[in-house]
Amino acid sequence: MEFEAVIGLEVHAQLSTQSKLFCSCSTRFGAEPNSQVCPICTGQPGVLPVINKKAIEYALRLALALSCKINLLSVMARKHYFYPDLPKNYQISQYELPLAEGGEVAIELNGLKKTIGLTRIHLEEDAGKLVHDEKLPYSYVDFNRTGVPLLEIVSKPEITSPEEAVAYLKTLRSIVRYLGICDGNMEEGSLRCDANVSVRPKGSSTFGTKVELKNMNSFKHVEKALAYEIKRQIGLILEGKEVVQETRLYDEATQTTHPMRGKEEAHDYCYFPDPDLIEIQLEESFVQKIKDSLPELPQVKKERFEKAYGLTSYEAGILTEEKTLADFFEESLKFYSNPKAISNFILTEVLRYLNRDRIDIWESKLKAEHLAELLELVDKEVISITLAKQQVFPEVYERGVSPKKVVEEKNLVQESSEAQLKGICEEVLRENPSEVEKYKSGKKGLIGFFVGQVMKKTQGKANPKVVNKILTELLES
Repeated sequence: MEFEAVIGLEVHAQLSTQSKLFCSCSTRFGAEPNSQVCPICTGQPGVLPVINKKAIEYALRLALALSCKINLLSVMARKHYFYPDLPKNYQISQYELPLAEGGEVAIELNGLKKTIGLTRIHLEEDAGKLVHDEKLPYSYVDFNRTGVPLLEIVSKPEITSPEEAVAYLKTLRSIVRYLGICDGNMEEGSLRCDANVSVRPKGSSTFGTKVELKNMNSFKHVEKALAYEIKRQIGLILEGKEVVQETRLYDEATQTTHPMRGKEEAHDYCYFPDPDLIEIQLEESFVQKIKDSLPELPQVKKERFEKAYGLTSYEAGILTEEKTLADFFEESLKFYSNPKAISNFILTEVLRYLNRDRIDIWESKLKAEHLAELLELVDKEVISITLAKQQVFPEVYERGVSPKKVVEEKNLVQESSEAQLKGICEEVLRENPSEVEKYKSGKKGLIGFFVGQVMKKTQGKANPKVVNKILTELLES
């Protein structure tokens, strides 16, 4: 019997507001535990929350970007559950009347496009964080995160594989970063994911028993947890056992999931409208103003890059994944009008250094005009592309200086004089008689070996085109 997976994701995105959802406490990450709290976010008796307007604006930006239906009237509700990191013993969220419903996320996987439908997007407050120390018989509670504004994005159960789930998550992360509403830092918990997963016989329209996988904060964990859980459920069915509806956690060490608690239903939370908060009533003009302010989104930008600059789908996809990198690419084009050359250098050299340092392009010292200048030096044969990559670019990247300055400091001007290079080429051929014989017997590919030897002797300064020409003439004479 063949089985298929049915997956729905609940993604929680922390909004990048400066203050919390219902009070003025800072949302800065990494502060001393319990240093960013007040009577409101710790749920002291008699306090009154006031909703953060900026959080509503940010929520609308995402809802409009994903073509959701905006509810001009929405209600904050109390969601009751009891956990040490929830000081009020309820979470302020939305239930029957969320901010937005419907919508979709367009993904691309292995060249195939698919649209994942959304159920809703609603606004809520984050909980605190338990800090565990294996050496102690108790845990600490840090309430700094309590009350930080969250958006919960709930997909329809239309994802069919772990790979699709990761593609969906990556697309959402790119969109929230483009919109400037969430930094998408999964390691810091700014973007987290719960997954509801079940399996059923292939072709069946009946849903199987779903299991919730809780609080996954990396693409790798999502993919591995879903893959394991799908395999586990199929195994249970084939053995004639029952899949239990429950909440499970992913264990990175064993790469397995294990039970956390029984899965709650909506009625278990005893939702009711929060009596301390008035209804959120939006004016259509306000919503339109937010809509008009939306930037060009990743998929639209990707398609434009392909058409306008002649880039492949892969190249355009990488360049537009982060808005800052896409902006850097287009800024470079103002100084150097060869999009393919700029794209190639960014995708190989620039990203290699950024990934090494784990930083964004705007955090580096590299300037668009310097990249353009470097490529112009190669075009004008002042330096070779090898020198550009190995000796000039590292200095430009690390120091934020002009490529011309690096070339002058290191005396790297390319040697293109045939008279100067001929002697070196002759020397290389004399030093490698066996390779010369092999070349003359038909192994023409050895020309690359000879060019490499000349480049070594000249410390990369020789013009490879001129060297290739001289060597060919000497070898064919």
